[in-house]
Amino acid sequence: MKMKILVVSDREEPYIWDYFDMERFRDVDLVLSCGDLKAEYLSFLVTMIKAPLFYVPGNHNRRYITHPPEGCESADGTVLVHKGIRVLGLGGSMNYNNREFQYTEEQMQKRIRKLRRTIKKHKGFDILLTHAPAYGLGDGDDLAHTGFKSFIELLDTHSPQYFFHGHQHLNYGRRSRILQYKNTTIVNAFGYYLMDCEF
Repeated sequence: MKMKILVVSDREEPYIWDYFDMERFRDVDLVLSCGDLKAEYLSFLVTMIKAPLFYVPGNHNRRYITHPPEGCESADGTVLVHKGIRVLGLGGSMNYNNREFQYTEEQMQKRIRKLRRTIKKHKGFDILLTHAPAYGLGDGDDLAHTGFKSFIELLDTHSPQYFFHGHQHLNYGRRSRILQYKNTTIVNAFGYYLMDCEF
């Protein structure tokens, strides 16, 4: 099965917001947000692109608590399904100053343990959607941008086709947008990336 997916994260793109080109995004089947974007931006996207938008919060999305993106669906801590494609969402980053949507490794492991029954019910998942990267797979050197080791365990156990994350800005240095880990294609969604996915 083929699906055209638009992934977005961390930076509201003027190319999209100010100069939206309907033709470029006409065939998009699903929009996925990896966090740290304004709720208004996500609501704009789901209005302009006639496709569902699933999102997870980033570490700078405390406004989502009281003002979530309108017309969009939170995948944080659950599995959402679109056209048979299962998306598991886990928002937030490594805890570095005890704010909203920040977790220690142990706290993230606990969140994943709570999802075991949901994952089993859906017989796994096709896409892992997070804000933070996995440890050692495109993450940073400082605590705030360190990835989660528990995400690697998820990839090893369930082998999803795709893992979309944000948080690690591509302008932080020489970073690869796409990595391959075993059977999973990992995509850093910084800004935006349009992808033809095979399932």
